[in-house]
Amino acid sequence: MSERHRILLVLNGAGLLISSVVIGWFYMFMLLGQIVLWPVIPPIDVQVPGEARAWNMAHLEGITNGLMLIGFAAIAPLLALTQRQFLWFFWTALITAWLFTLPAFANALAGTRGLAFGGGPFPGGWVNNVIYVSGWPPVIAVHITFALLAWGAWQKLRQSAA
Repeated sequence: MSERHRILLVLNGAGLLISSVVIGWFYMFMLLGQIVLWPVIPPIDVQVPGEARAWNMAHLEGITNGLMLIGFAAIAPLLALTQRQFLWFFWTALITAWLFTLPAFANALAGTRGLAFGGGPFPGGWVNNVIYVSGWPPVIAVHITFALLAWGAWQKLRQSAA
């Protein structure tokens, strides 16, 4: 993987960690029912929609996926992949990370789960359906990413044994 692609993975990882911080503020304000930044700003009552479980998940998705991308950048030299495979690995990793994190944020805001078209046993509606459909690219991408990760490590192991 080129140094440029590794740096882009780190930058995207940092972007996801920053998004997690922003989501964390929403989460805290939802739990408290007010913006509390004393002594800078006096408490301001707010009603952030959603439930704690959804906000926790959205917050942790950003952390997990951001660290995953940074980890991929760090271990890239330990993978023996062709240039084309590295490009697939790079793009599917980005798709996986961002498109699992952003819909989790949207689910928290909308009070949906996005797990089934129409909602299944959870609240439905058009927002749920858009989130559900947006979930297919990362579901496919994560399988490609992890298959390439395992394949690249296996190939590197085989090369090192020779």
